[in-house]
Order: sequence, then structure tokens, then C-alpha cells
Amino acid sequence: MNTLSTFSTARSLRLLFSLLMLFESTQAAAQSGPQLQLQRVKLTAGMHLLDVQLAQTPEQRQIGLMFRKEMPQHEGMLFVFDQAATQCFWMRNTLIPLTAAFVADDGTIVNLVDMKPQSDDSHCSTQAVRYVLEMNLGWFAKRQIKAGYRLGGPPFVP
Repeated sequence: MNTLSTFSTARSLRLLFSLLMLFESTQAAAQSGPQLQLQRVKLTAGMHLLDVQLAQTPEQRQIGLMFRKEMPQHEGMLFVFDQAATQCFWMRNTLIPLTAAFVADDGTIVNLVDMKPQSDDSHCSTQAVRYVLEMNLGWFAKRQIKAGYRLGGPPFVP
């Protein structure tokens, strides 16, 4: 092998290695996601205190709880939209089963929907809402929280 060929091969290997490292760091970031940087807020559901992350930007809402392998029982994610509309969610790249509570401005749950992991099925609110609270599957049912129940916390206008 001549010097030029050896240099070219070494350069190609360094480039390949750099690209591999970039890909791995991007994958690691996707696994942990920007959720680590999200603002948190405390909500109440009767005597239950929830520690939820806020997904407020389009990018944060798009990523949501994707790639997470677990979520503590007292935690969730509150999706905040600028305007009330029919909100629809799917579970692409979401590994944990969830229940979505579609919530009116005053904190009243409009409807609840159980969602299966890694599904592209669409789950929508039955009326226009600005908030969607995702919790572990069955969290609401286990506490007998149904449509019409009112959540408390700073995001909700009394």
C-alpha cells in the first residue's frame, strides 16, 4: 500500500469513527430526551400530589415521553397548548403504556383514554382543550378519577 492510500484509509476510518460517535451521542440524547430539561409543576388530584413535567413548545410536545422505559407513579407530563382545540395523541416510540387525561382550562377532565405503547393509533379529546396530562396506564382508574373530576394547580384558571 502506498503512503497516499494509507493516509486516505486512516482518514476514512477517523471520519467513520467520528460519525459513529456522533450517532451514538445523538441516540443517547434521544433516549434521555430533552425531558431532563423541562420545567416542572405540582398538580393535585384530590389528596394526590403530582410532579409533572411541562411540554410547552412544539418540539417538547412532539417528543413527549418517547423512549422512556419507566416513569415513577407520582410523575407525569402535562402538554400545554397555546389555544384550545381537539388534541390528538399517538404513542410512536413511546415504550410505556399511558393514560391521557384531556383537561379543560379550569382543570376539569373532559375525557380519559388508555394508550398502548408504540402505536400510531390516534387518541383525541372529545372537545377543545389546552391541556393533556399523561400518567402511567391505570393511574386515574386506580384512584377512581373520571371525566368531570377537577385537577388543581397553577396552570388551571379557577
